[in-house]
Amino acid sequence: MNKIGKIAIVVVLIVAVVAVIVAKRNKSGRDGTMPGPGAAGQQVPAEYKPDQLTGKALPALIDIGAGTCIPCKLMAPILEELKKELEGKLVVQFLDLSIYPGLSREYGIRVMPTQIFYDASGKELFRHEGFYSKEDMLAKWKELGVDFTAPELPTFERLAPAQVDNRPRDSICYMCDGDIGPKTLATVQTDKGQVRLCSPHCYFIMYSCLTEDKTALEKRVSLTDWATGKLMPASSATCLYALDSRTGRPIVKAFADKGNAAAEQETSGGSSIGWTVLQQEELATRCGFCDRAVYPQDAAVVRAGGVSTWGCCSHCALGVAARTGLDIEVRERDRLTGSQIVVKTLHGGVASLEPATAVAWFGRRRKPDGTWGSAGCFHQGFFANLDNLKKWVEQNPYETGRLISISQALAAKMKLSPQQIQKACKIGECAPK
Repeated sequence: MNKIGKIAIVVVLIVAVVAVIVAKRNKSGRDGTMPGPGAAGQQVPAEYKPDQLTGKALPALIDIGAGTCIPCKLMAPILEELKKELEGKLVVQFLDLSIYPGLSREYGIRVMPTQIFYDASGKELFRHEGFYSKEDMLAKWKELGVDFTAPELPTFERLAPAQVDNRPRDSICYMCDGDIGPKTLATVQTDKGQVRLCSPHCYFIMYSCLTEDKTALEKRVSLTDWATGKLMPASSATCLYALDSRTGRPIVKAFADKGNAAAEQETSGGSSIGWTVLQQEELATRCGFCDRAVYPQDAAVVRAGGVSTWGCCSHCALGVAARTGLDIEVRERDRLTGSQIVVKTLHGGVASLEPATAVAWFGRRRKPDGTWGSAGCFHQGFFANLDNLKKWVEQNPYETGRLISISQALAAKMKLSPQQIQKACKIGECAPK
């Protein structure tokens, strides 16, 4: 090999080594690991040293991390909330190791972020490594004997319907409590009577929730002929399957006669399919928490571990964190306006909420024995603010329940045991209410 070739190889090796070092420095700190010893920075200002930040007749919370650290970024809005809410009661300070690496020596930091709790005299009481939710930090302060009164969640509830539901029982859908239309009625005949549903879709929701043997269930299912209004066996129906141009939601029209189905298809479009194919379509998308059949157009979008799934309601969407044990991102719509609400979780707590004013409605229903239970997935929701929730409740006079925080909704799901999650949203048997 000639001299020029050898020099070229040495140059390439030097460039490669430098590239690896730069890449490692760029990655350092993103996942909470400490920046390398070569990290650039300035001398720690005197006002950032422990004796200057503490001992000011107020307890102090010092959070030490870096701008490139992902858990630190999630902590940022939480610290800002605490600083505003507890102004005059608690010193809250974030210290950035990427700017002042010497902070790691001053405070003895091993992992980013690290939160250090000091009493009013400047004595360290406790330290925590990694992401720490607002609720957990306030709980820790209380445990340490410092009880901050966080801003109270607005109180709002309606425990009795604003209007008596005088609809005939056979006109109310077994699943969603909606009105049953004359052309979309689906029924299931049982030993205890007829179960009536507002649409084939609500039948498949019920089907996906049943724990009884479903082998012979379809033999007991009837659909309403769109042309005549008469019931017919579902298994022999010809169905037109189309998407609503306004909502994107599927529309299903069932026919006993293929000629009537073809005539309707020429007028309104859609695909002509049989019962078996319809069942495959309807059961193709399921809730990531309770496994109910859902239409994506109605469901919350949930991102968990790099995989997208659905939540049949806002509360079940949060339940994906409990079922999978993963941090999740939920994108749900305000039930009044349709505006987007985004919830991100970390270690089973709410890491961020957009908008910060968003709240949850816990739909509840009084049981015959006088106790209260969940009103079911169709009666839960998220709202961008309290005013939107109140307007929605006014527009739905039969709804009963109360306002809870989204953190409370998540906490309730995280407390469920694997056995409870397995049974979530299930129906023991198909029988009239």
